[in-house]
Amino acid sequence: MTTVILVRHGRTAANADGILAGHTPGVGLDDTGAAQAAAVAHRLSALPLAEVVTSPLDRTLQTAAEIGKAQNPERRPRCESDLIECGYGSWTGQSLKVLAKSPLWRTVQLHPSAVRFPEGESMPEMQLRAVAALRRWDGAIGDEHGPQAVWAAVSHGDVIKSVLADALGVHLDSFQRIVVGPGSVSVIQYTDLRPFVLHVNDLGTDLAGLKPPKRRSRRRRSSDAEIGGGSGAA
Repeated sequence: MTTVILVRHGRTAANADGILAGHTPGVGLDDTGAAQAAAVAHRLSALPLAEVVTSPLDRTLQTAAEIGKAQNPERRPRCESDLIECGYGSWTGQSLKVLAKSPLWRTVQLHPSAVRFPEGESMPEMQLRAVAALRRWDGAIGDEHGPQAVWAAVSHGDVIKSVLADALGVHLDSFQRIVVGPGSVSVIQYTDLRPFVLHVNDLGTDLAGLKPPKRRSRRRRSSDAEIGGGSGAA
């Protein structure tokens, strides 16, 4: 059972200014975001990441580059287009304060599974392609590196929230209850029967417990949940 660490990119000026960046090119990390990327890279440096996979947008590429560099100065992240931000269509580049006055805003808040952004993507389409991409990479990494492998996927707030909702068995209409801040990590382990969610919006926990054992095993862990909550990380 491999472990995927979902990393939201560091803060951008668009985040700070309340602008919906979407697919806008050239939106990089601001000073705070660069510090957040360095911090999460440091946190993950103790883990031998089998892969660092990223959305192709500038802010995620910069964050993933920091993570890869902390692993190995020669490490280059792998791009995955299906981890890209939601296609917000004509909402892209607009102020959230202005968008909040749109009739569609309330639907985004309360019934996101019914939302298709004007000239853009639907939220169910976003969730479907992101979950499929993660499961595809997870299976390939497990086949190549074994079931104990740990890897990182760098993406965006709404994308990660939708993936967590799927892993938690929560309907997309409830995904707005999940918070995923810039520079945070969330952790999922996929098994044959169900995913296990280990961390959500984590900004400071010691992640050393995710480190795989030194002795490589091809044996897959049981998909059964531990009754009583288990003993936790070693």
